[in-house]
Amino acid sequence: MYKKTIILCQLFLVLTTAFVQAQKTKKEAVAPPVPVASKIWSIEKANAWYKQHKWLTGANYIPANAINQLEMWQADTFDPALIDKELGWAQGIGFNTMRVFLHSLAWKQDPEGFKKRMDQFLTISAKHGIEPMFVFFDDCWNKEPKAGLQPVVKTGIHNSGWMQDPGQPASAESTNFPELEKYVKDVLTHFAKDKRILLWDLYNEPGNNGKGDSSLALLKKVFQWAREVNPEQPISAGLWKWDLENLNAFQLLNSDIITYHDYQDVQQHKRVVEILKASGRPLICTEYMARTRNSRFATVMPMLKDKNVGAINWGFVAGKTNTIYAWDTPLADGSQPIEWFHDIFNTDGSAYRNDEINLIKKLNGVK
Repeated sequence: MYKKTIILCQLFLVLTTAFVQAQKTKKEAVAPPVPVASKIWSIEKANAWYKQHKWLTGANYIPANAINQLEMWQADTFDPALIDKELGWAQGIGFNTMRVFLHSLAWKQDPEGFKKRMDQFLTISAKHGIEPMFVFFDDCWNKEPKAGLQPVVKTGIHNSGWMQDPGQPASAESTNFPELEKYVKDVLTHFAKDKRILLWDLYNEPGNNGKGDSSLALLKKVFQWAREVNPEQPISAGLWKWDLENLNAFQLLNSDIITYHDYQDVQQHKRVVEILKASGRPLICTEYMARTRNSRFATVMPMLKDKNVGAINWGFVAGKTNTIYAWDTPLADGSQPIEWFHDIFNTDGSAYRNDEINLIKKLNGVK
């Protein structure tokens, strides 16, 4: 606990330094030189953008029939009918955003087809009043993604087939960066003015899987590429582990909107919110809700609404990702866990817990 307090104090110092620097820059009389790339949004612009939206609530979304991002987006397994049905359930409980992972290999197979599928997804989302945020890179789970037929589900194992992007050690090999730059810039340029998109989440949990600061080079590059495109939507990369000091500092100082992950109980989560508020920027929690770790809708979601922090939980429909099982508690027989770790709905659209559905509807103003 002592170590965690020290880390949070360091985080607070980074935030307050960033805030002071932003105010100083705003007051400087001399105009800066014209940049090659756009700069981070001002605090005023970020807050004005946030005020244009209702309180943001949603889930990390992948269709029940997809084991990972590739199975969701590849032409052979992209399923707009299922997406339409499931996003209808999201609309029914008042969700207005979804966090959705892309994958560079799906783009590499067929860039034009990939963008058409993204456009189709956005059309379906808009039909249901949902503005999704898209995620580019990811350091979580399996290290070597491959296009084509995806692995079968491993019984009772959380996210058994989820793929990193671009992978490990691929994310640290600068020879891959030119191709990744083409991917990021192609997608961002195509959708840069698309008002159906809420935000671009450039890198999920950089430094995970023991990568640490080796992910910093790609993190810096993806922000550079995004700034060079200068989309109308804000960009961000979520904080997730407080002792990754170099990564955290870069993410904080370069994100238009502060996004973060927190799977702690409500009191610990509330402390993090109070510290992150020192940035002066809007906050969106892009991952929370792990029931067996006491991160619950009943406690955390009302706190986030009270603090005006966007609330995007992990998991929506129980499916091939197996996220009803906990990260570190596999069930080899595939039986139902005593309590689901993530997810809200069964594959038939019935609720895992009606009390949670009623609470979500109430907080979202659904009668």
